[in-house]
Amino acid sequence: MSDVLELVEARLRMTLGEPDARAAITFLGTDRIEVLRFVDGDVLRYATLGMSAQPMADPTAVVADPHRGPRAELLISVRGGRADTDKVLRPLAVLAASPQVEGVVVAPGASLDVGEPLWPGAPFTSVLVGAAGGLVEDLELGEERDPVRFLPLLPMTPNEAAWKRVHGAEALQARWLERGTDLRDPQRAGVALD
Repeated sequence: MSDVLELVEARLRMTLGEPDARAAITFLGTDRIEVLRFVDGDVLRYATLGMSAQPMADPTAVVADPHRGPRAELLISVRGGRADTDKVLRPLAVLAASPQVEGVVVAPGASLDVGEPLWPGAPFTSVLVGAAGGLVEDLELGEERDPVRFLPLLPMTPNEAAWKRVHGAEALQARWLERGTDLRDPQRAGVALD
């Protein structure tokens, strides 16, 4: 377990540089989840560390395989200085702990909701899980274990989340692209969905 997390942290440092802050949260009955903050110009990147220690298990499986199964860490990128986005640490850790707590398998296209603003004053309570391989390349762990995927989280307003449930993740992402939506703006308004 610790060897996986060491490799994950090394991959994050190699890709994003040295973290300028880190925090750790432990929820009852779960392994510790850390959140690292990286500064890239005016963009703050928050990455989880700990979610990939164990593979995510199918909640319907009778016995979880300790080696096989998807592994992931979560990333969220926002423009700094526009909101107190450091408060995203706890919601991000909650989302990273959800496979252990709720048996959720986090995968691209999924919606995850924390039930409260991601940071003070944020118009977002949920995120869309984006495709891996963009910002941080997958981390191969060898033949016996699935790779660690670094999944970007895209904040959604409640209206966007509802629209996504009806039309799907691809349609929402296409709408964001068509309208030139700045998904890193921590105070952006929801995209027009008419």
